[in-house]
Amino acid sequence: MARRRLGFWQRFAVALVKPVMIVWTRRTWRGLEHLGGDGGVIIVANHISHADPLVSAHFVYDSGRWPQYLGKASVFRVPVVGWILHRCRQIPVERGTVDAVRSLETSVAALDEGGAVVIYPEGTTTRQPDLWPMKAKTGAARLALATGAPVVPLVMWGPEKIFDPRTTRLNLRPRIPVTVVAGEPIDLSRWADAPPTRATLEEMTEAIMLRLRDMLAEIRGGTPPPLWERPARPSAERQQQGGAA
Repeated sequence: MARRRLGFWQRFAVALVKPVMIVWTRRTWRGLEHLGGDGGVIIVANHISHADPLVSAHFVYDSGRWPQYLGKASVFRVPVVGWILHRCRQIPVERGTVDAVRSLETSVAALDEGGAVVIYPEGTTTRQPDLWPMKAKTGAARLALATGAPVVPLVMWGPEKIFDPRTTRLNLRPRIPVTVVAGEPIDLSRWADAPPTRATLEEMTEAIMLRLRDMLAEIRGGTPPPLWERPARPSAERQQQGGAA
């Protein structure tokens, strides 16, 4: 990365965050070379903790790339924080609205400019009890199909020791061990010319998440379970019946 390309607020974010992460974590980085080059790249990551963005941003920055995250639009509306996020070239996502198309267009433009767009396909921290990946949304697949940009898998283990979403416990002790591994781009060539139907997007998404799951198993050990799926919500009618009973 040519440091001169970074704006003031990007440099400010680095000066603020990186020294903290150097003290807070003891890092094992592998696969930085898979993020090399100048072309656009889609980085798909597992999501186990609210500390993930700090850890993965440190990794991506060390690879020579500037990470551009797709994040909840509500965060961008927080005073001061949202203003800085915009100036650090992060990408807000308005979920469930017609404005969601705008985030896709912004992501496509970022990739066309050679950017590194980071997506958590699950859309939130995993709800799987042991923090294995769960079934995901199709945004990353849609972006890959629209741009043809390589999709690089990135897995983390250790951020849950900084902040565990199951207990909401924050650990402030220094040198917490974290491991981040980037893999070779996922082969999605079989869908290269396919229309973006729901079936196609779901197949691509499953291939992405299975790759993340298997890479995570290599880090943490053990036999990975099938991709976890949220339990179906009971229908409103069933809820009403239960309430009447």
